[in-house]
Amino acid sequence: MRHAYGIVGDDPTGAPHLAARVDDRAVDLRGVPGVPDHVARATTLDPLLALGRHGWDDVHGAVHEHLAHQPPAVPVDRLAVELPVVPGDYVDFYASEHHATNLGRILRPGEEPLPAAWRHLPIGYHGRAGSIVVSGTPITRPVGLVGPGARRPSERLDLELELGFVVGTAVPMGQVVAPDDADDHVFGVVLVNDWSARDIQSFEYRPLGPFAGKSFATSIAGWVTPLAALPRCAGVVQDPPPDPVLRAEGDGALDLELAWSLNGTPIGRAGTRHLWWTFAQMLCHLTANGAGLRRGDLFASGTVSGPDPGQEGSLIEAARAGEQPITLADGSTRTWLEDGDVVELTGCWRSADGGGSLAPVTGTIVPAPEVR
Repeated sequence: MRHAYGIVGDDPTGAPHLAARVDDRAVDLRGVPGVPDHVARATTLDPLLALGRHGWDDVHGAVHEHLAHQPPAVPVDRLAVELPVVPGDYVDFYASEHHATNLGRILRPGEEPLPAAWRHLPIGYHGRAGSIVVSGTPITRPVGLVGPGARRPSERLDLELELGFVVGTAVPMGQVVAPDDADDHVFGVVLVNDWSARDIQSFEYRPLGPFAGKSFATSIAGWVTPLAALPRCAGVVQDPPPDPVLRAEGDGALDLELAWSLNGTPIGRAGTRHLWWTFAQMLCHLTANGAGLRRGDLFASGTVSGPDPGQEGSLIEAARAGEQPITLADGSTRTWLEDGDVVELTGCWRSADGGGSLAPVTGTIVPAPEVR
């Protein structure tokens, strides 16, 4: 099983419906045996999520059987792909030790790069669910304060290579989900680009963290890959050991290779196996205080970076905050994103059946509105 689910609007009547994607082609799931009609004709993935884990497995099996006899034939680029879920809440974590260390050294030189709590719990912040957009949506350069009285379009616009997780089964307030039970609650994954205005962010983020520097747009893939399709690995050895609430018996880390390019030039590549905190631990921490979760909520890993050069998941790391410009294939250089730039995130995995790929995320930077 290596298909993903999305909502497309290719019907002559304009009615969105459920489709399955394999690589760069898709198939309509209306009328497929084993896929409930109300799920196949829905305008979001919510009815599919509502089936619960056993229902997901039944639909996955039905779609797999269908694809074995009728491979996808419609090119994805001919389809109008909708936002697959409409999250009520969006939480962005900071799960990569390498990214957090790199960014700490850039933003807080001379200080300890990691916050004191970083290795004890998955640090995160609540993002703006209302500004989550589907891949391909143009990204308007944000305007904000970068210093006292200095309001202007961001000059340090950046991307973030992330993996997002779609909550399928809700968690009532007061209930804590153990990491080993995370698979019962996470339906699938999407690539996420949590665009960042670093100059706005650096002025505002202490002591309460990002706000306007992040909330202007977050791009996600239009196709959700089932968690059940993805390979697992042991992950990093956490030292010090996490709090008992965050400990798991099984392998909670995912083994995916993520990458990003700028105007067609490959820049950074990193594996999710390098993440310090697993998706299961992130989910646990989301509920550890009794907050609960709702179906369709989204949480993301934060920027995924690796330990070696070329494994940076953001431009601020790859170009060393502007000190080491990156040369693109056309000979131009970048320290930050410019108007007209196109960023693409991709992901893939290898497994016994040959592996598969995640749906990409693209975004084109368009100029800021006139500042008044």
